[in-house]
Amino acid sequence: MTEDYLQKLHKRFPPYSPKKGEAYMNAKQLAHFRKMLEALKQDMLGDIERTVHTMQDEATVFADPNDRASQESDIALELRSRDRERRLIKKIDETLARIDAGEYGYCESCGVEIGLKRLEARPTATLCIDCKTLEELREKQVAK
Repeated sequence: MTEDYLQKLHKRFPPYSPKKGEAYMNAKQLAHFRKMLEALKQDMLGDIERTVHTMQDEATVFADPNDRASQESDIALELRSRDRERRLIKKIDETLARIDAGEYGYCESCGVEIGLKRLEARPTATLCIDCKTLEELREKQVAK
């Protein structure tokens, strides 16, 4: 998840502060994360749409090869960014489905609570910090 989206999101949605004795992943917490995820998704969809319109409007053919190469480089970078966002939108949809199924906030691997602070930092997290750390260690070992 890109940092700039998270910063904007946290300005609009301050971190959830549970009250003493409040049950984990109660209706208020689920509503908080649902709103956060839906807002993030809408922001990204808007950016994707703006990019499409901008690319259609700025489809200029430059005579100078350097200008053309620069434009193509800019377009390629923008398309990579939008592709990352498209994949994140898919993760957001999957996360919203987990909320609907009553599975949100719990580790897919071991079933323990992921934790509010981790979910605030990465609302699409599906693994607790321990399982994520193990996964990353395994990935490093396989990559060697």
